[in-house]
Amino acid sequence: MQRRPLLLAAASLALPRLAYAQAGWASRPVTILVPYVAGGPSDTLARATGAALQAAIGQPVVVENRPGANGAAAAALAARAAPDGHTLFIAASGILTINPHLMPNLPYDPMRDFAPLTVAISAPNLLVAHPRLPPRDVPGLVAWLKANPNGASYGTSGIGSSEHLTMELFAQRTGTRLTHVPYGGGAAAVTDLIAGTTELSFLNISTVAPHVQSGALRALAVGSLARHPLLPDVPTVDESGVPGFEGGSWHGVVAPHATPEPVLEAVHAALVAALRQKETEARLTRIGFSVVAGGRAEFAARIERELGAWREVIRTAGIGAG
Repeated sequence: MQRRPLLLAAASLALPRLAYAQAGWASRPVTILVPYVAGGPSDTLARATGAALQAAIGQPVVVENRPGANGAAAAALAARAAPDGHTLFIAASGILTINPHLMPNLPYDPMRDFAPLTVAISAPNLLVAHPRLPPRDVPGLVAWLKANPNGASYGTSGIGSSEHLTMELFAQRTGTRLTHVPYGGGAAAVTDLIAGTTELSFLNISTVAPHVQSGALRALAVGSLARHPLLPDVPTVDESGVPGFEGGSWHGVVAPHATPEPVLEAVHAALVAALRQKETEARLTRIGFSVVAGGRAEFAARIERELGAWREVIRTAGIGAG
């Protein structure tokens, strides 16, 4: 476990500290639980947002890394925390929308145990291929896969990962077949794809964009409904003939379920203001993420929608826990 207070940011946010006090929030240090080790997107989000948050509320903000059980350990801890706004949890999309379908006896319920605050950042998965693969776009890939049903393998960071389910969704939507090669992490999947051990993958755009720009990999399409500024010339899967296709990951912030409404409103306002600070946004966009900073109801609806969508993909593909 790593526990480290953030340095107080110099700039203050527009919302007065009095508003937080009136809501019964920020009367002592705030802890942000991160379900993974330091250095990843969840940790970067917590530290970037926490610095701005600390300046606004006038209280220390502590980032606490609690890796384990694919995020379930930290999620269970967050679900049991006092519902007063002083413990927040960085929830990656898989923790709330994929784990419930793959992990038996999950120690938390994504709909019952948390109060969604905001989707903070998101990044699409990018469909990339080794340059030796003949297809240069999605229609060409679909035709090639149908002509070579056992001809392509794809690597991911593991069974049930966002990359795995995005490719399974693509196969289901296009009527194609591919062989899944799960790795112990995204870095190994990228390494083998560049080496030509596998042919394809749907990997986070922030991870593989540099390899596309260097020519080591070929980008076929991006799994968002709009083109991405990192690779503006790469079409979306949607515009490539698979309508409405989306595949990627996001990170949101949640609080314990029973947190009072005035506190939730105060925390949400502070988080959105922190995320929209220029310094915070620049730090997050540099690693390939788009700042969302959306509403509470929008976040709750997204969790419910994706829980249902991934349940169907997992059921259809017959995916079990790895």
